[in-house]
Amino acid sequence: MTATSPSASAPIPVFDGHNDTLLKRVVARGTDRATDFFQRAETGHLDLPRAREGGFAGGLFAMFVPSNIHQDFSKPYNPNDPQNYVEIGQAEALGFTMKMAAEAYRLERQSNCQIRVCRTVREIRDCIERGILAISLHIEGAEAIDTDFDALEVLHGVGLRSLGPVWSRNNVFAHGVPMQFPASPDIGPGLTDAGKALVAACNDLRILIDLSHLNEKGFWDVAGLSDAPLVASHSNVHALCQNARNLTDKQLDAIAESKGLVGLNFHVAFLREDGAYKRDTPVEVMVRHVAYLVERLGEDGVALGSDFDGCMTPSAVSDSAKLPALIEAFRAAGFGDALIVKIAYKNWLSVLERTQN
Repeated sequence: MTATSPSASAPIPVFDGHNDTLLKRVVARGTDRATDFFQRAETGHLDLPRAREGGFAGGLFAMFVPSNIHQDFSKPYNPNDPQNYVEIGQAEALGFTMKMAAEAYRLERQSNCQIRVCRTVREIRDCIERGILAISLHIEGAEAIDTDFDALEVLHGVGLRSLGPVWSRNNVFAHGVPMQFPASPDIGPGLTDAGKALVAACNDLRILIDLSHLNEKGFWDVAGLSDAPLVASHSNVHALCQNARNLTDKQLDAIAESKGLVGLNFHVAFLREDGAYKRDTPVEVMVRHVAYLVERLGEDGVALGSDFDGCMTPSAVSDSAKLPALIEAFRAAGFGDALIVKIAYKNWLSVLERTQN
């Protein structure tokens, strides 16, 4: 197997702001749910054949540590189970994070030059041009990071380029926003002193700070401290779906002022006006959120953050192979080709470049 360059008839490349594929692969290892990433599967959202089919060119691959790493992951995720939000220790979190980082490098090694773990935007651009799947490492919830930031330095050295201080649970750095509906993101206090130091450390290392899952007070703390563009990798519009995970107009305006970015989350409960878990959510609901974001943030401030392998997607975009259906929905809504290409991948590359340089 060798890398191939995109053809003229290939789908528009998509660089995606968030997926949980590394977690999915690590927890399935050694079980009957394990799949070969290089073979087309009928479960999950992302493997190499479906990525190629749908134009999924790469993205931020999350390293998320569940509260109970020994839980039965074959059962449906229950967002109302308090056990999913129990705080986790740093040593355990770091060990599990290393498993996911190792999985990324294992995939790269086994891919015969079809996958690359990228440390720079130049490398990502090269991968897109050559048809190589680009992995950029991201931490979702900084439990693996110690307050002396030794782990942050080492993980940065192996390719960490994006970090969310919290998932939807509290840790030593900040307070996560619960996935409640209907609810405001203004839940709980902001960053701790350690969290404020983490922002400074990420700025020094040029690691993107992801605001998704952070509560509103934490959001404003980051906005007041960070010298980088404000980015929410996989969040939607609170005015259209009043889930606490979504962003208010005031937050969107702050992101726009910083020349930052929001990636559309494909999770149906963050898209639908009624907040329901229903796969038959029309793709037009996704377009509605994107149109709102474009109006609020401008054409350079909107991208995609699917949450593949970590959410319930609309049936029309049931996995990475179906991404062209979303692109066609953008066209049907009157989005021009230049805007579609920005949303698909150019805006992500731009904000990563401006953060890292």
